[in-house]
Amino acid sequence: MAGHSGKKAIVAALLANAGIAVAKFVAFLVTGASSMLAESIHSVADSSNQGLLLLGQNRARRGPSAEHPFGYARERYFWAFVVAIVLFTLGGAFSMFEGYEKLRHPEELGSIWWAVGVLVVAIGLESFSLRTAVRESAAAKGSQSWWSFVRTAKTPELPVVLLEDVGALFGLIFALAGVALSEITGNSRFDALGSIVIGILLAAIGILLAVEMKGLLIGESASTPDMDAIRETLATSPHVRRILDLKSQHLGPEELLVAAKVELDAELSFRDVARAIDDAEQRIRERMPSAVHLYVEPDVPADAGAGESGATGPSTTEPASGPSSSSSSSPSPSA
Repeated sequence: MAGHSGKKAIVAALLANAGIAVAKFVAFLVTGASSMLAESIHSVADSSNQGLLLLGQNRARRGPSAEHPFGYARERYFWAFVVAIVLFTLGGAFSMFEGYEKLRHPEELGSIWWAVGVLVVAIGLESFSLRTAVRESAAAKGSQSWWSFVRTAKTPELPVVLLEDVGALFGLIFALAGVALSEITGNSRFDALGSIVIGILLAAIGILLAVEMKGLLIGESASTPDMDAIRETLATSPHVRRILDLKSQHLGPEELLVAAKVELDAELSFRDVARAIDDAEQRIRERMPSAVHLYVEPDVPADAGAGESGATGPSTTEPASGPSSSSSSSPSPSA
């Protein structure tokens, strides 16, 4: 269970983007290049996005309340989703609109070297920000590919900052190419095309992030290795004969809700059942500290009458149809 907040990467990206935004806007005022304006808005959007990520981390620290008994950890997912929307609208849509307008009404660029100088410096700063994000993400990524990490990470900030930095770096390259081609050919439409390409790139990143954050907001289960660890720990706990159902859901990057139904040894007294459940929960928490909310319920399997309950030893068989319903009825005559 990754517990990497990515705060260092967020702060590094915030400082880099704030400085770059000012420099780009000055270059736009001097040159009139639409791709520079698109990049200026892009950096402003990125700076506000990092502020939103920090806000989400801060608000997620609040403890449980009567209205929110499981706490506020999902605030991190919500604000990351807002970031995706901002990136799509303020970054992508605006850049495409600005490029379209400049295609219809081309304007001659001036003081081209201002734009080139600012873009080169910005590429250096963005590369530093991306390097920080990569280092912060390396421990959480493990042996996964970067694409798999972005798609499966439960910590929202790291994928957001990574994709923002990658998008910013490619956006700067497109802006530099557009400005350079406009100067070489004398046709400012290349600059407008650069702005449109930047917008398409940012819109695509915004859509990808929105899809991933939506999944986390709705509720995703623990990763396969974590579920395997919980299942193994529960199945090997004393007096647990079989796992009837096991479900989990991320309430936040480091907070997991786990619910299970288990078949226990039939000869246990009520007090022994309570002790067996407490022991199983304690074992899971020791192995998986992120299982903050843990509920284990004793139950009778639906196939008890078919002789399955007479099986010995722990089993991890879980019905594909979902949790079995609790039953107080006596076994069928064939039991």
